[in-house]
Amino acid sequence: MQIRFLAFLLFIALAPGMRLAAQGKNTQQVEAAVKKLTRAMLDSDVPVLSALASPKLTYGHSSGKVQDKTEFLASFKTGASDFTKIDIKDQTIYFVNNTAIVRHLLDADTNDNKQPGHTTLKIMTVWTKVGSQWLLVARQAVKAL
Repeated sequence: MQIRFLAFLLFIALAPGMRLAAQGKNTQQVEAAVKKLTRAMLDSDVPVLSALASPKLTYGHSSGKVQDKTEFLASFKTGASDFTKIDIKDQTIYFVNNTAIVRHLLDADTNDNKQPGHTTLKIMTVWTKVGSQWLLVARQAVKAL
């Protein structure tokens, strides 16, 4: 009886640390997924973008345009979306169960449809963990003030 009680107390004492360790691992995985997405966007790497995006992706632009996964991938295939530089700043990540909400400031140079440009946007992405992989399910951009 005393051993079970001591084991129970030990579990209670260690449980918060185990949750923090799991959250730390998830944070690292989501950070890696965001970096992989950023690199794939810079390289217009459609296979990697496709692997990172959920089949149910909803991708919102600061202009109000919303794309599904097929449209999102097509924009990189055609050059309608062409990033030449992307800097990510002030990133925060928080979790709700197996969902990660990421916010950051994106500062980018573009060459969309062969037209050079520059944009600074506030971005929110939503990722869900499927098995051991984090998939992008939603993205919304707004113009930074």
